[in-house]
Amino acid sequence: MPGFDPGLDVKLRAGELGFDYGPDVTGPTPEMRRLDAIRKSLLDPECDGPDPVYGIAMDVCSREDAADLKRRCLLFGIVAYASGRLGEEPVRSQGHIHAPAPHSGWSTPELFEIWEGRAIIYAQETAEDDPGRCVAVEAGPGDQVVVPPGWAHCVINADPETRMVFGAWCERQYGFLYDKVRAHGGLAWFPLLKNGGIEWQANPRYEKSSIAVRGPRSYPELGLDRKIPIYRQYQQDPESVQWVSDPARLASLWKTLEP
Repeated sequence: MPGFDPGLDVKLRAGELGFDYGPDVTGPTPEMRRLDAIRKSLLDPECDGPDPVYGIAMDVCSREDAADLKRRCLLFGIVAYASGRLGEEPVRSQGHIHAPAPHSGWSTPELFEIWEGRAIIYAQETAEDDPGRCVAVEAGPGDQVVVPPGWAHCVINADPETRMVFGAWCERQYGFLYDKVRAHGGLAWFPLLKNGGIEWQANPRYEKSSIAVRGPRSYPELGLDRKIPIYRQYQQDPESVQWVSDPARLASLWKTLEP
């Protein structure tokens, strides 16, 4: 990726949302997410925009790591977002909560790392009428962002002029819950492209809330080193990201931790 080495031999194809893997890397053909799949969570469900919205490849890894990652129930994913806009909004995902993983019973956390472009990781504590804490983290290449267990969240391409790419550590037995987000017509705050940046508009289907907009932070309490790409952190010390699929080991932290 331009200006950032994620520690995996993966290249984004020019003018596409697909990836090419180096000889020592294994990964699937990316799945394309269509605009129709996310309309129910947009401010304007009838808007035009890029289609597909993004390409996603789950279970990308160094060939020598594949067996260990399966044993640990860890999964590494890569996602490329199109440039452009979805009506008044930037290109984004629809928002979801992670379903409880069968092996742990937890709605698991996720560890994001931006590879290219500018992103916003938006997360809210719940998808109930009262969304609880709402946080939008603005991030660029090399920045790491953690979404705690049970939080509803989406990823946003903050710059309509360029594509955006990120990698993420996920639970291998992943599943997504959309029903409560869709019942509210989206998440509690809509990102709008205005005045050369992002402005936030409250979703009136939720109770009144506030949003904290900030930059990325370090996570020493999770054992992360923001100077080392997250895939290399796994290779150097697999236990450093094991909490992604085994969140119970950090159960005392999750109640107060924010992205």
